[in-house]
Amino acid sequence: MATDTTANSTGTSGGGALAGQRITVRTGDGAALRVTVTGAPDAAATVVFAHGWTLHGDVWRAQVAALVAGGVRVVTYDHRGHGGSSAGRAAPWTIDLLGDDLADVIDAVAPSGRVLLCGHSMGGMTIMALAASRPELFGSRVAGVVLVGTSAGSLVPSGRGLPPAVRIRSAAQTRFFAFGQRHPQFMTRGRRILPGPGRPGHLRLVRRGLFGPQADPRLVHECAQMLFATPMSTVCGFFPALAGHDKVGTLAALAAVPVHIVVGELDRLTPLAHSKALAAELPDATLHVERDCGHMVLTERPESVTTPLRELCAGL
Repeated sequence: MATDTTANSTGTSGGGALAGQRITVRTGDGAALRVTVTGAPDAAATVVFAHGWTLHGDVWRAQVAALVAGGVRVVTYDHRGHGGSSAGRAAPWTIDLLGDDLADVIDAVAPSGRVLLCGHSMGGMTIMALAASRPELFGSRVAGVVLVGTSAGSLVPSGRGLPPAVRIRSAAQTRFFAFGQRHPQFMTRGRRILPGPGRPGHLRLVRRGLFGPQADPRLVHECAQMLFATPMSTVCGFFPALAGHDKVGTLAALAAVPVHIVVGELDRLTPLAHSKALAAELPDATLHVERDCGHMVLTERPESVTTPLRELCAGL
């Protein structure tokens, strides 16, 4: 995909937006990706972060601050349709398309030198897609990977051998998001009726689905705000991509670099079994299981992600 860039200086907003140089990376199908570059341009290492479904790049705030303080150059960006990035013309959205977007970001902001990749949930899947489509990058340009709360596939169970309750739930999810894709305006209206991100009912739902029981309420509230701000067209449009994601058996390129796999013990969206399956496919990878944490382990326990990244940086 072709890219062009437009650079602007940006500061830290009252809402906690990351400080750094704001860059727009334009993909071949017209998506404008909001990218933030923080840290010295001559740093020995550049870490590129890819966020999860319905979040945006500012979710990595704690990791960015810690790494930049240690002299690392850091790149965060919003996936198409998320945060400050536009959707582009490509349809349907796929994880492979996100892998192409990641390649465009790397080409635009880190065209030379060693790069480390860190992806949470859908962002981890994005890295897997890049590894499958551009294996030559791993070991030559990409020097290490951290995968956080993610999966190589089978996120939405299917098949006749499943218990009836699981089949019914999976079918209901698929139909719900398919309806949302066709009629996003109805989903948007429906969401306006529901409690907003500051209401106790909404926060309880977010905590139960994404966090461990001891999570800081402020972190839960910040996450709820990100979720609520994501357009329903994006929420529904990416569900089939997640459901269809399957990179099992295609991760050989990742074996060329050090890999750390981080997961919350209580993760409900990408349960521990998915990270264990990744570790089995990548036997040289290091698996880190964080007790009492959920899917948002990157904010609940930020050092669980920062520490392996520091180790990878030190090894360059």
